[in-house]
Amino acid sequence: MGPIVNLARSNQSSVEEFVLLAFSHVPRLKPVLFVLFLGMFLITMQGNGLIVLLTVVDTALHTPMYFFLRNLALVEICFSLDIVPRMLVSLVAGRGISLVGCALQLFLILSCVTSECFLLTVMAYDRYVAICHPLHYGVLMNQRLCLLLAAACWVAGIPVSLLFTIWLFHFPFCGPRGVRHFLCDVAPLLRLVCADTAVFETYILVATVLVMMVPFSLITVSYSRVLAAVVQMPSATGRHKALSTCAAHLIVVALFYGTACVIHLQPKSSYSPENKQVVSLSYMLVTPMLNPIIYSLRNKEVKAALWRVLGRKKAGAQMT
Repeated sequence: MGPIVNLARSNQSSVEEFVLLAFSHVPRLKPVLFVLFLGMFLITMQGNGLIVLLTVVDTALHTPMYFFLRNLALVEICFSLDIVPRMLVSLVAGRGISLVGCALQLFLILSCVTSECFLLTVMAYDRYVAICHPLHYGVLMNQRLCLLLAAACWVAGIPVSLLFTIWLFHFPFCGPRGVRHFLCDVAPLLRLVCADTAVFETYILVATVLVMMVPFSLITVSYSRVLAAVVQMPSATGRHKALSTCAAHLIVVALFYGTACVIHLQPKSSYSPENKQVVSLSYMLVTPMLNPIIYSLRNKEVKAALWRVLGRKKAGAQMT
């Protein structure tokens, strides 16, 4: 974090802190929004925390699919912790955020989004191997490979996120200090820069397209092959079982990419701070909350693991 801190501090001659103007256009709704967002945050933390707990405690879930699901839940937890507490504070108190805090939040957002893109891709590859190469699944998706893939997903976004965060905060912020968003994102921060940012915007657009579209293309290829393999299955029961193991992941992919593309790939001319706040809520609050619910409701193994864990706790309580 040293480079981020140093560059942010070097920029303090013009602007010492930002103010997150979260939903300033609807001041009367702020108390209601605070309660609503707090409730969603608690559900997100509880749901994803439960996924992590079940995949660690229950041995039946010690498989590559649930290992990657655990990592996805951890990413959602980190993502929510980075955004929601600060947003809740800004709704109630309207306090400022320092340049260092803003830079750190942006860096973590970019890192988490990149990690989630790659994790969703790895999860699609896992389903491809399980359905298209079931006899070799245990060999291909061995523990060492799963650990390497998970580590790569976590680490891959750090260099790019660090580069663009340092680059953005190297620009002078000499205009108003109000950020028209509930977080420190690239687009609203660029509106406060008093310098030519054309090169930066070009490079970050290219990076965004690569980080989002390359994984999405790989996911599409994986599921195209899965679909081709499922069609060739002679048993209707086998086809249904194969598709059911992919359904939850496909829904999560659709939610993630559907909202992410609207936010990050829309033309700059159509950018509206108020509209973007609303769309961002589904991307940064609703999706992390729904992911564990989707995997739980559509997955018999997760529900069975939950009942086993609850049964063990109940038995332990009765013995004491």
